[in-house]
Amino acid sequence: MNTNETVRPFRIDIPQSAISDLHSRLTRARFASPLPIDDRSTGIPAAELQTLIARWADHDWRATEARLNAFPQVVTTIDGQNIHAVHVRSPHPDATPLLLMHGWPGSFLEFEALIGPLTDPTTHGGDASDAFDVVIPSHPGFGFSTPLVGRDWKRSDIAAAMLELMTRLGYERFAVQGGDMGAGVAPEIGRLAPDRVIGVHANGSLGSFVGQVDEETAAALTPLEQNRLRRVGEFMQKEFGYIAIQSTRPALIGAMTADSPVAQFAWIHDKFQEWTHPAETPVAEIVGERFLFDNASLYWFTATGGSAAYVGYAQDAGWGAVPTSSGVPTAVIVFAHDVGLRFAEEKANDIVRWTDVEGRGGHFAALEEPDALLTDVREFFRALR
Repeated sequence: MNTNETVRPFRIDIPQSAISDLHSRLTRARFASPLPIDDRSTGIPAAELQTLIARWADHDWRATEARLNAFPQVVTTIDGQNIHAVHVRSPHPDATPLLLMHGWPGSFLEFEALIGPLTDPTTHGGDASDAFDVVIPSHPGFGFSTPLVGRDWKRSDIAAAMLELMTRLGYERFAVQGGDMGAGVAPEIGRLAPDRVIGVHANGSLGSFVGQVDEETAAALTPLEQNRLRRVGEFMQKEFGYIAIQSTRPALIGAMTADSPVAQFAWIHDKFQEWTHPAETPVAEIVGERFLFDNASLYWFTATGGSAAYVGYAQDAGWGAVPTSSGVPTAVIVFAHDVGLRFAEEKANDIVRWTDVEGRGGHFAALEEPDALLTDVREFFRALR
């Protein structure tokens, strides 16, 4: 890579003018009249959106900055692309480096509550031998890893950048964990450098997409797997629209979300609502209003609605292709909302641990089920250290 190898300290410092502008836009927002069908089947209900926007207008971003800036952060330039990361070293010697990979429509903020338990387990119900040095990057085109440069950002491209980031931070061997888009990138890191990755852990799935199966395979599925396959079909019928738009016209999403914070909020809030569990519970009750407003503010201040869509969905990620297994030990935990299927993931990954969690948990495991995710991560990597 043609790189600038300097790793620079980073602090979040949004100009007051930008904060004031956001507040002004939120308080002056123009809302559409409710549709004849005004419920979650058509998007976010009109009254619910107006209430949330009013509450977002009262959100204290400076308090968020102060909280986040308590964590050491860095930025570096890899092949012309700025890469931002939270980098917190454990106070315990011999801690294992752990790269945490977020997804869309999330951000590095997804992992905030896990930083303490991962880096300092003795004060969070764990043992010093479970300690990790934590690296939480923002994917290219997300948050402070902007502006987006280059033409292609496939999973393998992101994986290569993450390998270089870990090299610059001084880590030769490390563990990887990810969800959503991060779960797709994580095994690619192992494929690029199997000698450096001690293990891959994912929540949800590793990126394999199963639409239909033959009769023999279908007959061998468990009731749980049959239910997941059915829900994949429902997703393709009822929820695929956002992928169709983001994967073909990410610049349109970028134009709308860069000029309207209401559009930005509504667009990503719909997915948080649909992908948390249970879906009928207001997502603010599951992940907390603070995260929703922090995350929406991050997207707004960095104007990354379009670039996040481009990286997440507009590039050829190899759907339908079966990559070669890296041989890196891999674990997957699947909560109630998600549809990971072991038989599909085993075609391209060395699955040594598979955990199905029925009846609870959604797509955003670090936010919804942090204790269960933490336990699974600790137990998996404990055997690999």
